[in-house]
Amino acid sequence: MGDTVTANWSQGNAAEDGSATRGWLVGHFIDPSEGVRSSKDVEVKWFNHPAGDKRVEWTSDDQRTTLVLLVQGNFRVDLTEGSATMTRQGDYVMWGPGIDHSWEAVEDSVVMTVRWPSQT
Repeated sequence: MGDTVTANWSQGNAAEDGSATRGWLVGHFIDPSEGVRSSKDVEVKWFNHPAGDKRVEWTSDDQRTTLVLLVQGNFRVDLTEGSATMTRQGDYVMWGPGIDHSWEAVEDSVVMTVRWPSQT
């Protein structure tokens, strides 16, 4: 868990603190005892994907806005309306409600994902 946790602030390591929730660091599914990391407004994920890691099944009727930001590596996101490969640090893909997606790590990759709102 985070190095420091209080009701109104937290610090720690994203990879470590998200390890029990598949990389998700912030969201409705974080126990309220984790303070500000528990949120109904937004979800944040930090994940190290080894080369070849992929989401085989597509999402279905997701009604949120999503932003995927490449920290390092080569990462492809496939959308019902197209495909995008991120190769440069800071490249991103963003889509709105109703667009399904899948993804694949072309090389070892680190990505940050932000979704809103956080849904139960």
